[in-house]
Amino acid sequence: MLFLDSPEHAAFRAELRAFLDAELPADDWDMRNDRDHLPLGGSEFTRQFRQKLAGKGWLTMGWPREFGGQGASYMTQTVYMEEMSSRGAPGAYDQGVWLAGPALMMYGTKEQQGRWLPGLRSAREGWCQLFSEPGAGSDLASLTTRATRDGDDYIINGQKIWNSGAQHADWGILLARTDPDAPKHKGISYFLLDMKTPGVNVRPLYNMMGTDHFSEVFLEDVRVPASCLIGDENRGWYISTTTLDQERSSINRIVMSRSTLAELIQYVRETPALRARDEIRHELAERHMEFEIGRWLCYRVAEMQSQGRVPNYEASISKVFGTELQRQMGVTGMRVLGMAGQVEPPSPYAPLKGRIERWALAAPSYTIAGGTSEVNRNIIATRGLGLPRG
Repeated sequence: MLFLDSPEHAAFRAELRAFLDAELPADDWDMRNDRDHLPLGGSEFTRQFRQKLAGKGWLTMGWPREFGGQGASYMTQTVYMEEMSSRGAPGAYDQGVWLAGPALMMYGTKEQQGRWLPGLRSAREGWCQLFSEPGAGSDLASLTTRATRDGDDYIINGQKIWNSGAQHADWGILLARTDPDAPKHKGISYFLLDMKTPGVNVRPLYNMMGTDHFSEVFLEDVRVPASCLIGDENRGWYISTTTLDQERSSINRIVMSRSTLAELIQYVRETPALRARDEIRHELAERHMEFEIGRWLCYRVAEMQSQGRVPNYEASISKVFGTELQRQMGVTGMRVLGMAGQVEPPSPYAPLKGRIERWALAAPSYTIAGGTSEVNRNIIATRGLGLPRG
């Protein structure tokens, strides 16, 4: 592959950068500090910004044209994710667009598509994912939340956890067990849940930074109309694994880290005592090289998709490399700043407005969310290296 933009992608990148320059705050420190920690829909700026993306057709650019998308290529989507994430712009990843949308387009009825797809395209409604449970994370098929048919409704009881943005969401995509006697992958169904339904109790969970990015959700005798069942009953596991033709390179992880590194390097340049230390310069140089490697790993995944190939273990390599680099970036930042790096925002004494402190506390979760490094390493070992299962 060529490590250069095509004329088309260069023009799109320039258009996107001009848009971000015009729409994002000139001093976006506060937004960047919170970009991963404010839930989708958690601020008025985020809602308005997403609607502007929707107005330009960028929010659903990867959707097929027949459903109101642009049918954008993988490389175009990768450019979009790269530029959006490098600026900390909200809306690059949208759970409704990337998860609920594909399920509706591939398995929903015409009525269901007409009901929910317009709201997803226009960013009028916020969505969350209700999959994981206290005893079902990496082994999601072990979930125990029950959905029992009762006339025209299903009655759902159970508990979900690690639900990003659930306290602000209008709708959720929910997996529940409808056949407790079936093999665990075959007795699960896929529902769309109105988060304002009686019996839905959302409780924010506070992380080490004191922010409530995710929640736990309790479901007590929640009545969900059968019209909110997507696809066939007991086929929810297979529907949940549906992915639309959207990029899966994890490039957002790389460029988010790179923007943090750029600010840290500038800080060192402006601080003579740090600039004179060889070990700091060497460590920052090492991080810079790793970011370049990570970026090309991401582009490799996008290029494979463009060729009609399925990036299986390659996507896992990109994900592991990116999240481990995010974690290491927090270690490097704290090592460079020393004790001062522990000062929390909004203290005026926090170097870089506390961005490194926020990053160091958030980074450990990156190697867990979206598939743990351990699970992805198993995929790399078995599907990439052909090693036997232990």
